[in-house]
Amino acid sequence: MIITFSVVLLGILAICRPLQRNPLYMLHCALVIGAAYYVENNMFKVTPFAPKTFLLLIVFHLVFINITTFIAYWLDKRAAKKGAWRISEKRLHQLELMGGILGAFLGQVILRHKSNKKEYKSVFVLIIILQASIVLGILKFLSLI
Repeated sequence: MIITFSVVLLGILAICRPLQRNPLYMLHCALVIGAAYYVENNMFKVTPFAPKTFLLLIVFHLVFINITTFIAYWLDKRAAKKGAWRISEKRLHQLELMGGILGAFLGQVILRHKSNKKEYKSVFVLIIILQASIVLGILKFLSLI
């Protein structure tokens, strides 16, 4: 399972050029692979490429991309207060596009970061609409709604 997760995550990294310059994606990969290692060694064995394995990958991905996104918001807020080098809005939007909408929302509400920038918020809302459309399309395709 660890090898499967590593191959999938690093394959995405190899294919998607903007992620190659996003160090927060590497944090996300490390968290997912670490969780897979823990589950495989302490809970149960799963076979590579089984549906159960890919469902675990999706769950791990969503949990850890949201944690990573919240950490990114926290780091950017801290850098803004100190006048240090900031995380670009492009990188924050990349994390949101990968599924970190909840982490971004919590970062905006709890940390009060990027919550007043209208241009940033409009892209954020577009990402939410895009992701909701994709989910609805998949649910309709699967005849679940």
